[in-house]
Amino acid sequence: MTEANVFETITHSPEETMELGRRFGAALKGGEVAALIGTLGTGKTHFIKGVAAGLGAAGLGAVNSPTFVLMNEYCARDGRLTVYHIDAYRLKSIEEFENLGVSDYLGPDAVLLIEWADKVLAALEGLDYIRIDFSHEGPTERKIIIKGPASFLACLQAESKSAGFPPSSFAKASEDKPRE
Repeated sequence: MTEANVFETITHSPEETMELGRRFGAALKGGEVAALIGTLGTGKTHFIKGVAAGLGAAGLGAVNSPTFVLMNEYCARDGRLTVYHIDAYRLKSIEEFENLGVSDYLGPDAVLLIEWADKVLAALEGLDYIRIDFSHEGPTERKIIIKGPASFLACLQAESKSAGFPPSSFAKASEDKPRE
C-alpha cells in the first residue's frame, strides 16, 4: 500500500457525521474506493448517507445498509456516476466478497463504498483506496480518521471549509503517516 495523508475529526452527532459524508461525497470525482472500518454504531451508514447526498444520489431515506442484500446501487450526478454500497458484515471469506464481482464495479464512472471493510482488506491490496476509520468517543461523538491521497484530502478540506465546518476540527494532512 502507498503512503497516505491523514484527515482527522470528531463529529458530535449523527447529523454532523452525515454532513462530513456529504462533503466527502462532493470531493469524489469517480473511480474511488472507500473502505469504512468501525464497530457497530460508529456512524458508517450515516456517513454513507451523507456521501450519497454529496454525490447527488438517493435521498437520505433511500440509503440504508445492505446487510442482507450485500450491495445497494445508487445513481449519482445525473446518471454520470454509479455508487456501489457494499456491506461486508455477513461475508465469511474474501472469496465471497470477490464473488460479488467487485472488480466489475471499479472504474472512473463509479464509486465503491465498503462498510465493514476490515473483513475484506486483503481483497483491496493493490488498489489505491481511501481508508476511513470510525470509533466511539462518547455517547454521540465519533472520531473519524480518513487516510488517502493528498490531492483528495485537499479537496475534502476545501469542500469542508467552504461548507462552514470549523477549520479547527481538521488535522493538517501528514505525508509521513503510512496507510495501514
